[in-house]
Amino acid sequence: MAAAAAVVAPSGLEDEVSRSRGEGAGEVVVERGPGAAYHMFVVMEDLVEKLKLLRYEEDLLRKNNLKPPSRHYFALPTNPGEQFYMFCTLAAWLINKAGRPFEQPQEYDDPNAIISNILSELRSFGRTADFPPSKLKSGYGEHVCYVLDCLAEEALKYIGFTWKRPAYPVEELEEETVAEDDAELTLNKVDEEFVEEETDNEENFIDLTVLKAQTYRLDMNESAKQEDILESTTDAAEWSLEVDRVLPQLKVTIRTDNKDWRIHVDQMHQHKSGIESALKETKGFLDKLHNEISRTLEKIGSREKYINNQLEHLVQEYRAAQAQLSEARERYQQGNGGVTERTRLLSEVTEELEKVKQEMEEKGSSMTDGAPLVKIKQSLTKLKQETAQMDIRVGVVEHTLLQSKLKEKSNMTRDMHATVIPESAIGSY
Repeated sequence: MAAAAAVVAPSGLEDEVSRSRGEGAGEVVVERGPGAAYHMFVVMEDLVEKLKLLRYEEDLLRKNNLKPPSRHYFALPTNPGEQFYMFCTLAAWLINKAGRPFEQPQEYDDPNAIISNILSELRSFGRTADFPPSKLKSGYGEHVCYVLDCLAEEALKYIGFTWKRPAYPVEELEEETVAEDDAELTLNKVDEEFVEEETDNEENFIDLTVLKAQTYRLDMNESAKQEDILESTTDAAEWSLEVDRVLPQLKVTIRTDNKDWRIHVDQMHQHKSGIESALKETKGFLDKLHNEISRTLEKIGSREKYINNQLEHLVQEYRAAQAQLSEARERYQQGNGGVTERTRLLSEVTEELEKVKQEMEEKGSSMTDGAPLVKIKQSLTKLKQETAQMDIRVGVVEHTLLQSKLKEKSNMTRDMHATVIPESAIGSY
């Protein structure tokens, strides 16, 4: 229904039709011309010429044993796999030609990674790539031609190639040919023409002065002998043959001057008469065609008004549906933004949860492991044994010390009793 509304909309409904297409609902619609579908053929032909300037046949095709692509190779689908491989190979070669290091893609490489690398290099050159990468997977189409054409231009810029102005060959203007019937003899150039014809065509033409002198002598002789000639003895057949033989030599051609104003005036009169005669015939056809076109336009205008009246309610419904669609798209965009934010938060929470789970597993494994407890028990037993041994040694040392103190005390007591004897004890003895 949108197509019908767009076809029958006159000047009064242009705004309504534009809004029904989505322009009034906040969308930008880029209308492409009828020749846009064939634009990629022109781009592909330019690409082939640029590749020839870069000598891709010697540097790329012969080294890799590849067939040269046709002038519309990437514009038409033939073999998607082969076309995609050829596209990747050409793109990598052009990027290297433009001074950027780029590895040559292999047959089993990831197509998404190759396309992403090519588009990143294209953006690094300052070129726009506002289309999805999936458009390049098919290996043909306007996007493939656009990418290769941009890379070829960058390669030509890098090698310093510049387009020169075309040098057009100088064509010599041919002299206008004038029919012999319309030729006019100019008195100033008659003598020159005769001199030229005497020097150029001595074998084919007879000198007029010599001919005139001979004719004069013959006339004099004939006038002197007229009385003697009573009847002709020449055969008529031989005379006609002699006339046919001499007639081409008696023909005098005079070259005309194309710059003479009389010739141009005659030509203008001829052209004028031709234009007037053609105009009389053409004017009737043009008037008839004008009347038919006027009647057809009136019919089309009345039909447009009728169809617009019939489709007015459908246009209103389409307009309302378009407004609802725009609102739904806005809500979808808002919801999509919220989903993206929540997805990011979910990924962060998931990462934190994974970390916590890993820590819990490490702690659980350490808690269920009995090896540290056994080591602790063994260490405690060893400490107890060492403590008991130390206690025994301390007891032995204390006992030895006590014995040494007692022994020392007894010795001192004995020495005191032995050395100091009281006098009373001596006297009693």
